[in-house]
Amino acid sequence: MTIYELSIISSTGFPYYNKKIKPVPKGVQVHLRFFDFSEQVKKDFEDESYLEFDLKAGLISALFEFARNIDKKIEVLEFRPKAEEEINQRPVRERIKYKGDVLMTVTTEKYLLHDQIRRKIELIYENFISPKIPLDSAYEVLHNEENSLLDILTDKKAKNHLSRCEKTLKKIAKKYIDEMNRYGLKGIVCCGFDLSPIICFSEHNQYHLEDIDEILRGVGNIPEIEALNWKYRQSTYNNKPLWVFIINSGIGVSVEGLYENYYYLLLTEPDAYMGEFPRKLANEFNNILTEDI
Repeated sequence: MTIYELSIISSTGFPYYNKKIKPVPKGVQVHLRFFDFSEQVKKDFEDESYLEFDLKAGLISALFEFARNIDKKIEVLEFRPKAEEEINQRPVRERIKYKGDVLMTVTTEKYLLHDQIRRKIELIYENFISPKIPLDSAYEVLHNEENSLLDILTDKKAKNHLSRCEKTLKKIAKKYIDEMNRYGLKGIVCCGFDLSPIICFSEHNQYHLEDIDEILRGVGNIPEIEALNWKYRQSTYNNKPLWVFIINSGIGVSVEGLYENYYYLLLTEPDAYMGEFPRKLANEFNNILTEDI
């Protein structure tokens, strides 16, 4: 599990919903991701630099007080200036069904793919939150609604699909790990739409899902990957270097109209030569998984 908490508030600060899905692992840096479903018109001020400092001072004070109250430490807060196309992009009301001002945050592992998380959050907003606006007078999230939105966040449909095929996938993975071990292949992992690890195969069960989390925390930025293509990144495990090949399978499951493709990972020794093996593995895994969709 790599998504730890979901919060939903109104843009005026009304605390509508909060769900702690799983405790954050001790000592692990996580990301608090922000998703804004409001449209705030920027006001013009004569002394904008003074206003910016005033707002920043208030933000810093509030964040440190927040961190002290929840016994957490904030070390880095990232900001990214908007590009021109983002400033002039279509408003959120034209991209999704828009009915009011809602802010949503989700606490996750830092390596998860942000755009895929955003698409999950937009799906939750459209299906469960938008009909309740305004939030300050809305009824609470119902039990069945909570189960459904948690299923979206935690990849339940993908997990069930992979679980049904696990025995066959394990047989294929074992065969390739035995064959490719001399070329540096150490393990194979099936991940969900946002790169959350779901199933791991390795010789003598060397790696578990907690180990995959640790490895992925060290891979750094992951670029967009086209279907049936791959990128590799460097990481470490037990203070030893490791390469991670990240493959976009191109196939997956559909959740409430959102198509969620799988990613496959190859864990290898540094400088391992895989050639076209990532595509070969993806095609073989895909053949098994598409038979069950």
